[in-house]
Amino acid sequence: MLAQAGVLGDRHLPLERPPGRVVARPCCRGAYLRGAFLGAGSLTGPRSPHLEVRTPTVAGASFLRSVASVDDVRLKVEGRATHARAYAKGWEEIEGYLLAAGVVDAVLALEERSVVAEMRAEANRLANADHANLVRTARAAQRQLEAARRLRAAGELDSLPDPLKEAAQLRLRHPAMSLRELADRASPRATKAGMQRRLARVVELGEL
Repeated sequence: MLAQAGVLGDRHLPLERPPGRVVARPCCRGAYLRGAFLGAGSLTGPRSPHLEVRTPTVAGASFLRSVASVDDVRLKVEGRATHARAYAKGWEEIEGYLLAAGVVDAVLALEERSVVAEMRAEANRLANADHANLVRTARAAQRQLEAARRLRAAGELDSLPDPLKEAAQLRLRHPAMSLRELADRASPRATKAGMQRRLARVVELGEL
């Protein structure tokens, strides 16, 4: 049947260039691309997406490329010792081939997987950023606490200017509070940046 349709030759091998009527209409081109993939294609991913359709000759792979190009799908052709291949790398071209072949469900599945992967990557990035911020904040608070303790042990805490003294005392009383929370407890109320500058000065004095 395939030989009579002009897809296969006398030896039942794919023709390098089937008759034009085989791929004349969009539905026929889709069927040809779909059949070529089902017969000798592979798809790998998701990290390194790669779609490949093997053919016996370079001419056959080139014809497949020309059929796909009608639907603006750009395939590359490469000859090997035992076969040739038309292939695409990257989800955009791969999805284009599958759409041209009429495999809509597969494209939707790929797009869903891509969206999920992007969301997971973004969630991981935000989680890592939050973790890094927490680590930096905790380390800074620990330095401030240690500096305030050293100043208190040396009897130098009471000799500090009132804003610095208050900042050091707040950190001593509330080791785990954020700068914003400490600033809200200052009298008069301070800004977060102002409290950060005061505690940075406390750290400088405590580490002299």
